[in-house]
Amino acid sequence: MATPGEERNVLGGPLEPCGVDPMTGFTRDGSCRSGPDDLGSHTVCAVVSAEFLEVQRQLGNDLSTPRPEYDFPGLRPGDRWCVVAVRWLQALQAGVPTGVVLAATNAKALDVIPLEALRSHAVDVPDDLSSLGDQSAD
Repeated sequence: MATPGEERNVLGGPLEPCGVDPMTGFTRDGSCRSGPDDLGSHTVCAVVSAEFLEVQRQLGNDLSTPRPEYDFPGLRPGDRWCVVAVRWLQALQAGVPTGVVLAATNAKALDVIPLEALRSHAVDVPDDLSSLGDQSAD
């Protein structure tokens, strides 16, 4: 059981940092933590690709243009960023999902995205896959 204030990743472990260059997270602390003020659920630690950024722009979510008023530097391919779970799912449905760091993806993302979808795009798969467990629904 997580202690109060401790958030878990989609694998059930402690939520690991996502990225600090650029500094990500809804609260810009480098982590995909989520709370009541995070209405968008910035919970998926994505390693963004050029295709993902383009699809997001087409969907009206421009992640490439700097927005200093939101402390947002604009993203480049290869950046790690806590993206909104619904936006990652939209990209998956459009056929251009981007990589996911499971250990840094908040368990709250599972409210929107099935674990298997995240796992199939994981970029941090451990050598010993048994640690992932079989959590598929029967």
